[in-house]
Amino acid sequence: MTNFNQQLEKIKQQPGFIAALDQSGGSTPKALANYGVNEDAYSNDEEMFQQVHNMRTRIVTTPAFTGERIMGAILFENTMDRDIDGRPTADYLWDVKQVVPFLKVDKGLADEVNGAQVMKDMPDLDDLLARAKQKGIFGTKMRSVIKSANATGVNAVVAQQFEIGKRIINAGLVPIIEPEVDINSADKSAIEDLLLDALLSHLDQLDDGQYVMLKLTLPEVDNFYAKCIQHPNVLKVVALSGGYSREEANRRLANNHGMVASFSRALTEGLSAQQSDDEFNNMLDSAIESIYQASKT
Repeated sequence: MTNFNQQLEKIKQQPGFIAALDQSGGSTPKALANYGVNEDAYSNDEEMFQQVHNMRTRIVTTPAFTGERIMGAILFENTMDRDIDGRPTADYLWDVKQVVPFLKVDKGLADEVNGAQVMKDMPDLDDLLARAKQKGIFGTKMRSVIKSANATGVNAVVAQQFEIGKRIINAGLVPIIEPEVDINSADKSAIEDLLLDALLSHLDQLDDGQYVMLKLTLPEVDNFYAKCIQHPNVLKVVALSGGYSREEANRRLANNHGMVASFSRALTEGLSAQQSDDEFNNMLDSAIESIYQASKT
């Protein structure tokens, strides 16, 4: 059985959640500051990315970070191109930790139109997908944001996600489609109504064997995305923490059966460069266990 097929079975069958370790250029300084590494610790982008790679390396090499509770990890391109313990990052994740590697492929958000932000153009996407496949990446992730209950904006986000998702499928990878709903939106529930209709419409147009994953904001109504979870073209529906605290994200997640976590900030909350290895591992272990339990419901 190839790695891809083994990874496909793991995502389909095994309990666990996805660790989102994909902060990119714009969000890296904030992620580092939260970790206790301030901007005076680096003087250019290369040094900044080395600092964040050190942080990610520390996370994935800890005893707590294994495929028993973590089914996958999302990487930024810069992380994919680096090594961990002398191995390419994706190889380390799968061969050593049995964690399925994903890659963030979007280039950020376009300006808001009709209450939503579609993704910026990705002129080098095909080359990136080919390189990712060659490096052992299983799937991809790309993020849009919806801020108001405007059907035109919602439909534009979903249509773009599925259009690019089909290119990713054709490249031999599994896309994670992420139309994030802003948790601070005054009409969050109404957005979710529009989003569910759009998602189901596009899912029904996929061919047999065209698999996608969905990464969705935790909804206002429990089990709101049950039809997506049950859809034959959906491998998994994962939840983003979206700015909720870990405690609140876990509480909401536990109420949505069949949905599993794909947390970023909520996973690393409380971790610090200044902690000893034991303190760091114990805190990460506690976070992983709480998210794993919330994902098992």
